[in-house]
Amino acid sequence: MTFEAATRASPPAPAPALPRQPRVGATLRSLRAAVAVLLLALVALGLAWELALAPIGRGTLAIKVLPLVLALPGVLRHRLYTYRWLALLVWLYVLEGLVRAASERASAAALAAGEVVLALALFATVVLYIRRRLRGGVGTRAP
Repeated sequence: MTFEAATRASPPAPAPALPRQPRVGATLRSLRAAVAVLLLALVALGLAWELALAPIGRGTLAIKVLPLVLALPGVLRHRLYTYRWLALLVWLYVLEGLVRAASERASAAALAAGEVVLALALFATVVLYIRRRLRGGVGTRAP
């Protein structure tokens, strides 16, 4: 049998099908969007609270949202490091909201309760994002 006859005789066997990987991309995209929306909502609430709705003094407490604003570029660029420190930072806003909900009057207490709810939702979403991203084998790079 010649080389030409051997190569024309039978096509190569198809490669075995690999098991399908779960679609992590859609879940991660929705979690990223949720983190960005919650982060922006927490920034907006903090600014509105301290500058217009129930200001204390001259509105200097509005600077409290600066760390959240600094986290926004890293969140939009999908930096895992930013998500990790944001998960720790958000607890300061939970604590502030709890203290002010217990010590402020009606409207400010409602704003403080809203801050607690937003901060806890942000924490839960950030933790889910980190877990899904690391479980998906993505490591430190976004898919």
